[in-house]
Amino acid sequence: MAVSYDYYRIFYYVAKYRSFTRAAKVLINSQPNITRAMNNLEQELDCRLFLRSHRGVTLTPEGERLFSHVRIAQEQLQAGEAELASQKTLQSGHISIGASEIALHGLLLPVLRVFHLTYPGIKIQITNHSTPQAVAAVKSGLVEFAVVVTPSGVARPLQELPLVEVQDILIAGPHFSHLAGETLHLKDLAPFPLICLGRETKTWEFYDRLFSEHGLILQPDMEAATTDQILPMVKYDLGFGFLPDSFAREAIEKGEVFAVNLAEKIPPRHICLVRDKSRPQSAAARELEKMLRQAAADPAGFGIKSSG
Repeated sequence: MAVSYDYYRIFYYVAKYRSFTRAAKVLINSQPNITRAMNNLEQELDCRLFLRSHRGVTLTPEGERLFSHVRIAQEQLQAGEAELASQKTLQSGHISIGASEIALHGLLLPVLRVFHLTYPGIKIQITNHSTPQAVAAVKSGLVEFAVVVTPSGVARPLQELPLVEVQDILIAGPHFSHLAGETLHLKDLAPFPLICLGRETKTWEFYDRLFSEHGLILQPDMEAATTDQILPMVKYDLGFGFLPDSFAREAIEKGEVFAVNLAEKIPPRHICLVRDKSRPQSAAARELEKMLRQAAADPAGFGIKSSG
């Protein structure tokens, strides 16, 4: 039986207020139209729903049973409409983000602070991934977008939007301080222990390519699971390590590590946003992307120290 939704909607208000006149006012309609619609509904359902008298309208037993179901459906629809409306105004909602560690600390967290203070009703879910994992999460729809570091290896329908530049440096601990004034080539690192991220990361791929371009093979002595493990490992003289300068700056200023002068130029990388162009974005995701773009244009405005 295909009964018009409008009939059930009108029925809900007539039954709720026990009045055709009041239902007509709420629905901004005429009483004859409301009455006609309810007569049609009774005919289609082949039963009486209302008992009409000069004192108003009461529901028949059949009308009461129908109202118990229609009320739930109508109130759920109203709740859904209200939720969508509040999300459009960013009063509530949810956003899921994938992030690599460098992107998380180098850009995303300062922006999320401003976003959360501005829109406290939006729930934020952050999944900390390697770049390949974060890109895979975007592709599968597990997150709305990812903020990662190049190379990202994205392909259509995914889109990569560069945001801010990241410059890596080579650092070493106190045990190697006698090298502080010297300029080393990549080939000169062979006698020294080297720390790098794991082979499954894009950072490994980046440095493997860099070494290969200079006729060398990347052979680290230690593999760190995450970027934030490299700095303490270097502090404790476990080896040399490549790290974004923003990650190492404070430790360098404190004299805990030093930047090694490297003859070869380490190409800059970029923190970028990766999203699926084939999927629509929520209002919260669009606003956060807008803030990320603003932070890229004005890092100081979000309390982000520029690279270099």
